[in-house]
Amino acid sequence: MLIRPGIDADRPCLRTLYLNTRLTSWAWLESDNCRLEDFDAVTQDEHIWVAEIDGQLAGFASVWTRDNFLHNLFVSPDWQGHGVGSALLKKVQSELTDTGSLKCLAQNTQALRFYQRHGWQTTACGTSPDGEYWLMHYPVR
Repeated sequence: MLIRPGIDADRPCLRTLYLNTRLTSWAWLESDNCRLEDFDAVTQDEHIWVAEIDGQLAGFASVWTRDNFLHNLFVSPDWQGHGVGSALLKKVQSELTDTGSLKCLAQNTQALRFYQRHGWQTTACGTSPDGEYWLMHYPVR
């Protein structure tokens, strides 16, 4: 598995990966308004890391680097359970310059447990258009 910076040529595949993973993993959300172009909006001005396996994009993470904010971490359903998310998260954590933060939807219990296993701590809760979320932090060591 190769973790590398995303490039413009990755965007078509990442759009599809983002849309398909959202539709599969976030079944509780209304899917009628989900579009391929959503990826561009939610990653605008963010640094993107991709996980590549045998030439195939298996997942990505996008980070708002100014705030050490992990905005997105998505793994294709075909590659979940193969260490892709852990590898991407490890890379993100290694690049943090200060305490990292993220928001995890409360209904996404699998992701919440994943982040907790990797040392992220829940510090607050809030509400977004997609539902209640947990604010989590990762201290830079």
